[in-house]
Amino acid sequence: MRKIQTCLFLSCVLIAISNLSCSSIRSTSGRGGLSEVKVSSLTGLQSAIDAAKPGTRIVVADGIYSSTGAIHVACAGTAERPIVIAAETRDGAEITGKAGFELVRPAAYVTIEGFKFTHAVEGEQINVGANHCRYSRNVFQNPGLGYELLVSGDDAQIDRNCFQNKFAGGQMVYVQGPGTSGMAQRTWIHLNLFTNYPDTHQNNCSAIQIGLSGRSMTAAHSLVESNLFIRCRGENENICNKSCENTYRYNTFEDNCSELSLRHGNDNIVYGNFFIGTDGLRMFGKRDKIYSNFFESCNRGIHIGNGDGVIPPSKLTSHDRPDGMQIVYNTIINCNNSLMMARRNRGLGATNITFADNIIVGKGRLINIEGPITHSVWEGNILWGETNGLTADMAAGFKVVDPKLKRDANGEYHLSAGSPAVGAGVGSFPYVTVDMDGQPRGVKMDVGADQISKAPVINRILTVADVGPNAP
Repeated sequence: MRKIQTCLFLSCVLIAISNLSCSSIRSTSGRGGLSEVKVSSLTGLQSAIDAAKPGTRIVVADGIYSSTGAIHVACAGTAERPIVIAAETRDGAEITGKAGFELVRPAAYVTIEGFKFTHAVEGEQINVGANHCRYSRNVFQNPGLGYELLVSGDDAQIDRNCFQNKFAGGQMVYVQGPGTSGMAQRTWIHLNLFTNYPDTHQNNCSAIQIGLSGRSMTAAHSLVESNLFIRCRGENENICNKSCENTYRYNTFEDNCSELSLRHGNDNIVYGNFFIGTDGLRMFGKRDKIYSNFFESCNRGIHIGNGDGVIPPSKLTSHDRPDGMQIVYNTIINCNNSLMMARRNRGLGATNITFADNIIVGKGRLINIEGPITHSVWEGNILWGETNGLTADMAAGFKVVDPKLKRDANGEYHLSAGSPAVGAGVGSFPYVTVDMDGQPRGVKMDVGADQISKAPVINRILTVADVGPNAP
C-alpha cells in the first residue's frame, strides 16, 4: 500500500478515546504527523479500532493477549490513508485464546501487520463486504482444526506472512466468497512462506485453497505469486484450485510438498514456477495454460487428470475431463512419471490437449499414460531418455536428442550454447511472453522453460530470505 501521508485526525481520535484508561491506550503524533494510538489491552484495542479514521495507526504493545472472542474491525480507511493495526515490534504481540481479527462490512483499506497468531483457528477473517484489506508480515501458527485465514471479501492482499507448523486439518489460506457460488475477487497472495504442514490424511487440508466445488464455475481472478512452499503436504493438494481464471506464477515448491492441483475450474494459468522434489502439477477442467515451469526430481512432473465426468452436465464434484489444455515450453528433469495420466476405472481421459515445445530429461520410464487422450497435438518436444512411454500418435511430436542443459550456481538448469532447443519452438502460443527467469521470450523461442537471454532475471528459485515477515 502507498506510503502514509500527513493528516490532521489526531484531535478527533483524542476526543473519541478520552474516557479510556491511560494505562491501556494513549495517542501520540505518529509517523509523519499521522494519528497514532498505542494500546496495551484487547479492550483498548477494540475501542481504538471502533474510533479509527482514515490515516489512523494503532500500535499494540508487545506481549501475549488472550482473547475471549473475535476482535471486530469495521472501520474504513482510504487508498491514500489506510488504517493500520500493527504490533509494536514484528512478531512481538501474540494473539492467543479463542479468536483473532474479524474484518466485516464496511471495513476497507485496513492492514493487519506484524502479529503472531496462536489463537484457536477460524478466527482470522476478511468477510464478505470488507474490501481492500491486507494481512502483512504476520506469523500464523494456530492449533486445532480449521482454516487459519479466510478471505471472502474483494481485493484482499496477503503478503510477507509466515504460515507454519500446522498439525491439524484445515487450510492455511482459504479463499471463498458470497453466497453458495460466489468468489472473492482479485485476491493477491504473494511473498509468503508456507512451511511444515505434515500429512493429515484428511481432505481440505491445503496450504492454499481457492474456491469450492459449488463455486468452481465462478471466476475469482486471484493472483498467487512469489511464494515459497517447504514441506507442505497436509493432503495431496498443496494448492487446491476450485474456481476459474486464477494465475499461479513465480512460486517455488520444494522439499516434499504435495501437488499444485487444478482440481476444478477453467481458464487458469500456471507459469514460471519451480517444482523441486515435490508431487508436481495435476489438472482437470478446460482451457488451462501451463507454460515456462521447471520441474526437477519430483515424484510426478505434469499429471494430466483422467476425468470421470464432463461439467456440465456432470455434477460439480466430478473430476472434469481435461479439455483444451495447453502444456507448452516446460522443462522436466529427473522426475518419476515426468508426464503421466493415472489409471481410472471407466475413466474418460482427456481431449484436445496440446503438448508442445517441452523438454523431458531423465532415466527410466519418463512418460506413463494410462488413459485415453484424444484429438490432441504433440509437437516440438525434446526427449532425452527412454522412449518406451510414447504411443504411436505421440512419437512424431518428440525429438530424441540431448538438450545440453547446464546447472547454474542457483541450482537451475539452463540451455547451453549450441543446444538443439535454441530457436526450435514450433506452433503459435502468443501468451508465452516470458521464460522461467521472467525474461522475455522474443520472436524465436527456445524449447523448454528457459530462453537464452541477456535480459535481467526477475524470477529464480526462492529462499527463506526472499519471503515472509522479514522479506524486502
